[in-house]
Amino acid sequence: MQQLHTPHVVVVMGVAGTGKTTIGPLLAARLGVPYAEGDDFHPPANIAKMTAGTPLTDDDRWPWLDAIGGWAHGRAGLGGVVSSSALKRSYRDRLRAAAPGVVFVHLTGSRELIEDRMSHRQGHFMPTALLDSQFATLQPLEPDEAGVAVDVAGSPEEIAERAVNALTDLPEPAQ
Repeated sequence: MQQLHTPHVVVVMGVAGTGKTTIGPLLAARLGVPYAEGDDFHPPANIAKMTAGTPLTDDDRWPWLDAIGGWAHGRAGLGGVVSSSALKRSYRDRLRAAAPGVVFVHLTGSRELIEDRMSHRQGHFMPTALLDSQFATLQPLEPDEAGVAVDVAGSPEEIAERAVNALTDLPEPAQ
């Protein structure tokens, strides 16, 4: 398994249960860059809301996205991988405002597959009941957004390999 090095800061995005927390570290290891868990940037109030089954509002998300954007900005030119649902274009725009060179790896899959994976997770604060709101909110990457979509079928290693291969086709970020 060859390790690649990238100056990209990659945001692994997708609805809950797509494997951001699993794929992100694998991708970071393959790219030879650090990984940051997006959930760690949430303030306690956000985690309490999600644990209670209450979807976050945009006002809840802005400080979280700003914290992730700050981390990504600090990694500009050095590379890094961070997870963030980044479900809406406006959220991705906010991340790009802080770190203009970020690229997105959108983990995609059927609702059935993702719900099945979520139902087998242990110790995560996001309940399966919020999956519908996640899919309702999701705005897939648009053609003018730097990023790739990667199917989450298969093993984590296969998914990470698909992500690495897709990223190699992206142009180097502007400095």
